[in-house]
Amino acid sequence: MATTKSQHNSTHHTPRANSRQESPKEMTRDLVEYLNDYARQHPAGAALACVGVGFILGWKLKPW
Repeated sequence: MATTKSQHNSTHHTPRANSRQESPKEMTRDLVEYLNDYARQHPAGAALACVGVGFILGWKLKPW
């Protein structure tokens, strides 16, 4: 028996189908995991972003 497109889509679970709220701890863990993956895939961009953030923070928080 062949399944139709509408039958197939009704059984597919999407992230919005689960209406459960994530805790802040889970969201933070997901963000850290995403940033780690991004840094592995784009090391030059991640390093440049870190240097940029460090420069801005150092400039705005002058200790002298």
